[in-house]
Amino acid sequence: MAYISAVLRAKIRHRFFGVCAYCRSPENLMGVTFEIDHIVPLAEGGNTQEDNRCLSCPTCNRYRASHITAIDPITRASNPLYHPIHDDWNEHFFWNEDASLLLVKTAIARTTIELLKINRPILVELRRYWVEVGKHPAVS
Repeated sequence: MAYISAVLRAKIRHRFFGVCAYCRSPENLMGVTFEIDHIVPLAEGGNTQEDNRCLSCPTCNRYRASHITAIDPITRASNPLYHPIHDDWNEHFFWNEDASLLLVKTAIARTTIELLKINRPILVELRRYWVEVGKHPAVS
């Protein structure tokens, strides 16, 4: 694993407002240190520069692994995954009424949610709790 300076870590945390670029979980409520992820993995031609890095919770990072595409669960076509720097989050995703489920607007979102298991039951329950206590980043 490549060394990432404290300055670069701080810049990336700030750029992503301290939340996972994929599932939007806040690092300060998860009890784990988030990772600085290569959006396009080195094995796929990505670089180690800031414009190819994002803040990712360990679970999203493990599910994403070195994928930059995945199979859409509905169309069975290969789609690119959501790119946290180049893609506009609001063009692909939105929250359900109680902000517990991340919903889709596009095939990119559907593919990303499926591969990363972004609506896994424990995370949905955590989001409900965060809403109750006024800590959910989407509604705070």
